[in-house]
Amino acid sequence: MDYYELTVAGCTRKLPLCEVSPNLDIAGFIMFGDVEITEATAKALLEKCPEHDVVLSAEAKGIPLCYEVARQGCRNYVIARKSVKLYMKDIVSVRCKSITTAKEQTLYLSREDANNLKGKRVLIVDDVISTGESLLALEELVKKVGGEVAGKATVLAEGDAQNRTDIVYLEKLPVFPK
Repeated sequence: MDYYELTVAGCTRKLPLCEVSPNLDIAGFIMFGDVEITEATAKALLEKCPEHDVVLSAEAKGIPLCYEVARQGCRNYVIARKSVKLYMKDIVSVRCKSITTAKEQTLYLSREDANNLKGKRVLIVDDVISTGESLLALEELVKKVGGEVAGKATVLAEGDAQNRTDIVYLEKLPVFPK
């Protein structure tokens, strides 16, 4: 297997190259189980991010980062779910498609989570931003529930996302055409 070596927030990792299509590979960056990189990247992002009241991310890969940014900062976070759970009432939803998900998906907030975002400055975080589709869906959720997007932050800006001026990121992540 081929790898890409990445150093971010003082942590070096070997990322496996994963085929997205016959013509393109991406480096797989997974924060699950990596406490060192989660803590270090959250700290580094908070130094670059605007003031905010609550942190928001999409289920699932952004959860560790979202939690840690909130733990080190505002101590308040919300996760947009990919399916409706029994305890979720008065659902707010938006549809999206990300590069790592083969099909279109829907992100959901319960009324309780929506109320936590309403009237608040929301920092949207994710582990990697590539196409920006998940980010756009999260922004739409914030607007739907009456929150204000204070900023958008990611550990890695992949491919064309490196050219965006509306996000804060720590490192660039190339894509690998075949």
